[in-house]
Amino acid sequence: MPLLVKRVYASPHPEDGLRILVDRLWPRGLAKEAAALDEWVRDCAPSDALRKWFAHDRAKWNEFRRRYFSELRSKEELLAPIRSMAEKERVTLLFGASDTECNNAVALMEYLENRE
Repeated sequence: MPLLVKRVYASPHPEDGLRILVDRLWPRGLAKEAAALDEWVRDCAPSDALRKWFAHDRAKWNEFRRRYFSELRSKEELLAPIRSMAEKERVTLLFGASDTECNNAVALMEYLENRE
């Protein structure tokens, strides 16, 4: 499954393949045209409660992943289209967070790669 993650504020590139925003909230200050999205799958993002609890605190990363994966297990039908697209071409999961290593897109990519 050719999945990548990329900050949505970075310039789009043809090698991104399908560009899917996986945040619940629209990224601040970004015009929709500049995002160059193919899809916005906000329902695959962490719940508001989990997002607020995590608050991008790296000390909570492992517990965030555990809780987010639990949420994702109940959303398998929402993940099916992403898996299907990734079987056909490269998919880039886009996120707005400034932390490029500990964010929901990184966790989602890990979940998708390990649950094939």
